[in-house]
Order: sequence, then structure tokens, then C-alpha cells
Amino acid sequence: MRAYLELTKPRISLLFAITGLAALVIEGSLSFGTWAPWIIVLALFLVGGSANSFNQYFEREIDARMERTAKKRPLPLQKISPLAALFFSIGIGAVGLGVLFYLGITALAFLLGLFTILFYSFFYTLWLKPKTPYNIVIGGVAGAMGPLIAWSAITGTIGWEAFVMFLIIFIWTPPHFWALALYHKEDYQKVSLPMLPLVKGDEETRKQIFYYSLALVPLSLSLYLSKSLSLFYVLCALALGSVFVWFSFRLYREKTLPLARRLFGYSIAYLMLLFLTIIIDGLV
Repeated sequence: MRAYLELTKPRISLLFAITGLAALVIEGSLSFGTWAPWIIVLALFLVGGSANSFNQYFEREIDARMERTAKKRPLPLQKISPLAALFFSIGIGAVGLGVLFYLGITALAFLLGLFTILFYSFFYTLWLKPKTPYNIVIGGVAGAMGPLIAWSAITGTIGWEAFVMFLIIFIWTPPHFWALALYHKEDYQKVSLPMLPLVKGDEETRKQIFYYSLALVPLSLSLYLSKSLSLFYVLCALALGSVFVWFSFRLYREKTLPLARRLFGYSIAYLMLLFLTIIIDGLV
């Protein structure tokens, strides 16, 4: 069971679900006495988990050759068979999409969920990732879909707040992933994946990380225009974003791999804390 859970990349799928939960809070549909919003959040975890599971299924041979993944992921470790992983990916994806189709006001949430799975599993994993160093920039669309799916499931439309949250995740994804790519550059070189540090060099990668982190701060602060958020959110978003920029600037100036690893770790904490702040402030 743990091996199947690892197929979903549970921390990433949980973060995907939390971003959707934040959208439900801002929209005003979250109720602790109503089960539907919470089932939608679970469906988001299943949709994200399906996309991640398909990703591991298609990349199982690459994962077996990379030091970062060979001793951690269930398929290279042969804890489950590729066929079982494929059926699992299809199964949880079908359940998640079925819930969105059943609970959604219109078919929009279902279609966005289906797009997320197909885009990340097939377009990004099989075509985009091996072709361009900007794979994660375009591929980041899939990971940013949580707020759009959740909002559309409840309302049948997409509000501007959900779109801003989508943009926050979309802009966050490249510096998050490029910090990892800097630290594991040799791994990606071994399997001939054209990550930005390999194609454009470390200097350009660090510069792009810094630029993207700068863009995150005003973008996150723009959510204050929502009636659901207060000055508490602004102060937290400003503090979290400032630390992100500080780490990025240090990485650009000092050029060390330990800093790249620390930035990668902080980037995960940044997004989690930012969306938890949205949830807490919106509920209060």
C-alpha cells in the first residue's frame, strides 16, 4: 500500500489538493457541515496522484538510472509491477474525474481535471520534457490547475482569484524545479534530459530563478484585492516572498550547490505556507 501511495508522489498531490482547498475558501463554498467540498478536495488528490503515477510509469527506466530516484521510487525498486502501476494510475484517475463529473455544477471541472492528467502524463512527460530546456515552464500548467478545478466544480466558472492562484503556482514552479536541476545536474545529464542548467548553463539558470522569484511577490500580494483576505495575508505573503527572493539572490551571488538545495526545500515550504495562510485568513 505504501508503494502505491508513493506512486502518487503524495506530498506533491497533497499540495495540489491544498491549493484547490484554498480556492474553495476564497470562493466561500467551504463548509464544515457539508461533505461536497471535501470530496472535491479528495478528488483533486486523486487527479494529481493519477498524473504523478502515470509520470512514474512512463519514466520508470529513466528513474532506474538516476541516483535521485533509483532507490526511492517503487517501480525502480520493483515493489510493484509496471502493469499494476498502469492500472492503478487509470483507476484513481477515473475515480477522481468521476467525482468531479458527478459533483461539478457543469462539466468544466471534469474537463480541467482530464486536461491535467493528459497534459502532465503524456504531453509533458513523453514529449515536452525530452525536447526543450523550458519543459517545466510549460509543464507547470498542469501543477497549477488545482484552484481552477476546485473553483469550477463549485461555480461552473473560473473566478479571477482562482486564476491568480493558478498564476502563483505557475510562476513558482520553474524556480522550484530549476533549483533541484542545479543540484542534480549530473543525474539529468546521465539520462540526456535537456534541463536548463545543461543547455543554458548554471549562470543563466540562477538568473532565471531570481527573476521568477521577484515576479512571485507582487503576484501573491495582488490576492489582497479579494474581499476574503485581510492585512494578515499581505504581511505573511510579503514575508514568505521576501525570504524566497533572498534565497534566490544568495544563490545567484554565491553560486553554491548547498544553497540550491536549501532553496528547493524552502520553495516547497513557501507554497505550502502561502496557501495555508490563504485558508486560515479566509476562514477567519
